[in-house]
Amino acid sequence: MADLERLITRAEAVLARLESFLPSPVPDPDWSAIAWRWQVLNGRGHLVAVEHPHYISLDDIRNVDEQKAEIVRNTKQFVLGYPANNVLLTGARGTGKSSLVKAVLGAFANQGLRLVEVDKQDLVALPEIVALLRARKERFIIFCDDLSFEASDPGYKALKVVLDGSIAATSDNVVVYATSNRRHLMPEYMSENLEVARNGDEIRPGDTTEEKVSLSERFGLWLSFYSFSQDEYLAVVAQWLKHYGIEQVDEQTRNAALLFSHTRGARSGRVAYQFARDYVGRQALAGAGHS
Repeated sequence: MADLERLITRAEAVLARLESFLPSPVPDPDWSAIAWRWQVLNGRGHLVAVEHPHYISLDDIRNVDEQKAEIVRNTKQFVLGYPANNVLLTGARGTGKSSLVKAVLGAFANQGLRLVEVDKQDLVALPEIVALLRARKERFIIFCDDLSFEASDPGYKALKVVLDGSIAATSDNVVVYATSNRRHLMPEYMSENLEVARNGDEIRPGDTTEEKVSLSERFGLWLSFYSFSQDEYLAVVAQWLKHYGIEQVDEQTRNAALLFSHTRGARSGRVAYQFARDYVGRQALAGAGHS
């Protein structure tokens, strides 16, 4: 009996040591949240609630009225349970693509809309994520920001499968909204346009281009965004300055805003927002007597 007790004690000690090397159990998602990020810890992924979501009003997004109307319509169809499309938002940086997705979440959250943000390197987990969401009553946007792929990226095929390329039916309560600076999401090369020319050992190099385009075509709604004109940029500057309490924008301020955009090499909503923060901060610093 004493030998058995010693054996049990040693076994318990060994098990205790082994448990320290095992990954912690994956916590259940906090379904009371409205937004989550997919995070991987010790090789295992789970949904982490976003404690302070970035709320943006649709009214604060300017100069993209047509794109805004389309994504609002598509999202309204989705939250009401009607057929809706996956959405690809492409074009110039800083023109409101990501902000528009965040804004529709705020606009429809009280109707059951939820958002799951997935980084490009974690797209291989999309089937697992969709399986988690399928049984929920809420409606989920899977949000992939700044999306682009190389040919070897494993997330490329995972995204194709989730969009509509699997033998399993897509989930009715999940859509994918993605933003990208590239419309076709993958780089294309001049040699791939040479359908009959020799391109290494590939017999039909043109098929490579078709494969790359096929991912974008799985998004049923394409929304294109363009750089702002000078007047559009200044209008957004005025909007953000008003947000910070500056009602009147004089010629000197407009010139400062244009100079700021030249240093950034772009005119966009993001640059306008950054200028407003810089300008208001400078004014506050000078008014407080700091050099």
